[in-house]
Amino acid sequence: MWWPRSHSMSSAPGLVVIFESRPGGRIYERTPDGIEHDWGEVLAWEPPRRLAYLWHLGTDRSRATEVDISFTGGDAGTTGTIVHRGWERLGADGLAWRQRNLGGWSGLLPHYRQAAAAPAGAGSPGWGA
Repeated sequence: MWWPRSHSMSSAPGLVVIFESRPGGRIYERTPDGIEHDWGEVLAWEPPRRLAYLWHLGTDRSRATEVDISFTGGDAGTTGTIVHRGWERLGADGLAWRQRNLGGWSGLLPHYRQAAAAPAGAGSPGWGA
């Protein structure tokens, strides 16, 4: 899996990140010891064009933000667009959480780009479990 341990709750060696491939599906990490940490819930699952989900890593579901990722393009290349919204739900904490998540995206996306450029089956991003 391309997802770096540094972008998880546990940072446990051997953890797996699971996106259940359906609306209403869970997004979570599972450690080798079987401990699960909920991260969010899938809102839209439309491979290969779109994925949308609630995101509440490290906080209560009632404080979830929304992430909508879409892919467009063709043979010449693909463009991915990420819209992360709902910061107002966090009240006074919204700006700090938004800044923290911008740093998270900056650290995460290079791992995705590397996996997407790899030959099929060699850690490619795929669409989940």
